[in-house]
Amino acid sequence: MTTSAACAVKRILAKGNEAVCHGAIAAGCRFYYGYPITPQNDIPEYMAAQMPKIGGSFLQAESEVATINMMLGTASTGTRVMTSSSGPGISLMQEGLSFMVGSQLPAVIVNIARSGPGLGGIAPSQGDYFQATKVAGHGDAHLICLAPHSVQEMYSLTMLAFDLADKYRNPVMILGDAIIGQMKEPYEPTPYTSVVPEKPWALTGAAGRAARSVKSMFLKEGEIEAHNWKLLEKFRKIREEEVRFERYMIEGAKFLIVAFGTVARVAKTSIQWARSEGIPVGMLRPISLFPFPEEQVREAIEGVEKVLVAEMNTGQMVEDVQKSTPHHDKIRFFGKPCAMPTPDEILAQIRLIAGVKQ
Repeated sequence: MTTSAACAVKRILAKGNEAVCHGAIAAGCRFYYGYPITPQNDIPEYMAAQMPKIGGSFLQAESEVATINMMLGTASTGTRVMTSSSGPGISLMQEGLSFMVGSQLPAVIVNIARSGPGLGGIAPSQGDYFQATKVAGHGDAHLICLAPHSVQEMYSLTMLAFDLADKYRNPVMILGDAIIGQMKEPYEPTPYTSVVPEKPWALTGAAGRAARSVKSMFLKEGEIEAHNWKLLEKFRKIREEEVRFERYMIEGAKFLIVAFGTVARVAKTSIQWARSEGIPVGMLRPISLFPFPEEQVREAIEGVEKVLVAEMNTGQMVEDVQKSTPHHDKIRFFGKPCAMPTPDEILAQIRLIAGVKQ
């Protein structure tokens, strides 16, 4: 779907994976490289069909290692480029991601996560949280990471991801899962209104101008240390300026849920049911996982009696919640590593922290 076609309709019924493609194309992405892996195969399938129609390029690489290095080359020209994969494929991209962070190259990487570790299976999981938020390969490298919880956000956060990648010259990850990627619901294709910035660093051919260099290797004495401090300052700025979150029914809450992505979507139903039972519970949903909304989580926890951290894993984001507050005694964890929790299961956990007999 072209940008003009998307903006001509009010709502579109689409899978989350398809909405990612719509958002990428609307944001001006014209290069996509990838390699098949379930449950994200709708993305390369869609991009393979659409890229040639809009003057773009689609290429199925021979591996995820090849994919990320093709991304590196294209990003160095200042062109907007995207790939998508799932856990094992993202693992294979780690070296290239580190090179891209070190070279300060913007790109968008979509992880529609599946269960692991190892080959795991195609069941939904949030087990890639550590991988997405703590490191981008080796060295002091980070990705900006955004976590949609609806098809609408799969669209809008993908557009935002391209803007953030350009703004900070850094790769950005969209972290979804098998549920949000495969679910279908209507969304509104809001028009893309940002202005793509000039990129005076891009490698566009040196005819008529001085040569430019994009690299991650610094061999002169003190250069690599200075480069790492420069990157750290950028990450600090990202932490200051790009925190995103949602407060849901948090007014008057005595109990708090912290959840992201699909689990947060499910938890909203559980919260509504709990409120109907007279249990004053709300939720703080991190939308940016890096940067994590530490201050907002800390403030929310200050005013409640108990906190439930719910994830589709055995406990990963809960460590960032614990880092955000000294009140570790308030925090309880509920995890399902390879299955989506039901609203009834989360409601049972809410009743438990509220001391309601079941």
